[in-house]
Amino acid sequence: MVFSVLKRAFDLSASLIGLVVLWPFLTFIGLALLLTSGSPVIFSQARIGRGGRPFSVKKFRTMRPLRGAESGSFEPGGRDRITPFGRILRAYKIDELPQLWNVLKGEMSFVGPRPEIQKWVEVYPERWRSILTIKPGITDPASLYYRDEEEILAASPDPEKAYRDVILPHKLELYEAYVRNRTFLGDIGIILETLARICHRDPPGKHGEQSDAQQAQPAGQR
Repeated sequence: MVFSVLKRAFDLSASLIGLVVLWPFLTFIGLALLLTSGSPVIFSQARIGRGGRPFSVKKFRTMRPLRGAESGSFEPGGRDRITPFGRILRAYKIDELPQLWNVLKGEMSFVGPRPEIQKWVEVYPERWRSILTIKPGITDPASLYYRDEEEILAASPDPEKAYRDVILPHKLELYEAYVRNRTFLGDIGIILETLARICHRDPPGKHGEQSDAQQAQPAGQR
């Protein structure tokens, strides 16, 4: 009970402060997107939230429009539609900033399992049932582990199979562990680690050392 109150108080205050402080930056990003790739600037997609209830997750649009994407289409490893400016936003997770609005509304938390589309919830419904007892989040241990997920899937001969049979089951393990062991101080640690990873990651197009997730991939999935 104390954890839930602290978590919501933090989410509410931090998201409100973040939206107010970052408003000029968010406006600049929106205008830059409008000039470089047109409208819409914000991409909304149906994801599954706490209790299995769908909600509309918000992101800056980083890909060329695709019919059906808003309702939950999925292109694992598909990077052909990413715009040049969108690639920069994705590299530094700037495209996720509109989710501060989802956090403010109470649909998401700063830390929690990443929300999935209906298609992937239906693949492992029993496991998702326990995970969806809490709010999804902007970041979590699985997001840190699979920070280079797009590159991993793009290198796979069958990205959808790799996601369904290798990556998603491992993500679910990490989600389940988070649900069992979550603490307020642990959440703060995840947020700080996320910020550190973003600040120290290579620029788009620069290939450094492999991430833990890439090194852990079976040879046939690399």
